[in-house]
Amino acid sequence: MNQEKIKIEIWSDVACPFCYLGKKRFERAVETLGFQDRIEVRWKSFQLNPDMETNTELRIHQYLSQVKGIPESQALAMNKQITAAGAAEGIAFHFDKAIVANTRQAHYLIQQAAHYNKQDAIESALFKAYFSEGKNIDDPAVLNEIATSCEVPFDGRTESLEAGVLYDSNEAAHFGIRGVPFFVFDRKFAVSGAQDPSVFESALTKASKKSEA
Repeated sequence: MNQEKIKIEIWSDVACPFCYLGKKRFERAVETLGFQDRIEVRWKSFQLNPDMETNTELRIHQYLSQVKGIPESQALAMNKQITAAGAAEGIAFHFDKAIVANTRQAHYLIQQAAHYNKQDAIESALFKAYFSEGKNIDDPAVLNEIATSCEVPFDGRTESLEAGVLYDSNEAAHFGIRGVPFFVFDRKFAVSGAQDPSVFESALTKASKKSEA
């Protein structure tokens, strides 16, 4: 008997370290359950700070200090904790290299990748570029390099890509999503945050039973 695929929508921002952690933990849950062929994932655009101006001179801990109103030492300590959590998931966070960048152009690329079934590869490449390689993901040259490596034709913003980003943002507002990552399973229930893989396993199992029923 053919089983319906579980449709999972993930609202995320590529400048969000918890989104990167959430992606890895979700993938671990999928692998543990052997659900690789049972799921259909769609990455949805969500900008945590859509009005941010890209600043290649500003360090990420300085930015966090400014926007959160905390001492730089506290921002550094937070990033150190996230680095340790990332290491456990095979992520090499290098916050000392990260360039504070507006992610809107990156979201255009994510929208474009959906037309070629390459969203997951693009998401991974963008996360790695931002958090591990210290690349400016608001730089067209960087985005073109990532697009080419994933075999996604991309010439930057178009009206349809802009409409896609806006649509996802409006959906997030409609659902009351205020933080990311946010995982929606078959439009029936959700998991918020970079949860332990066991939480994702439970959600996937629940969704699987509903699809079979």
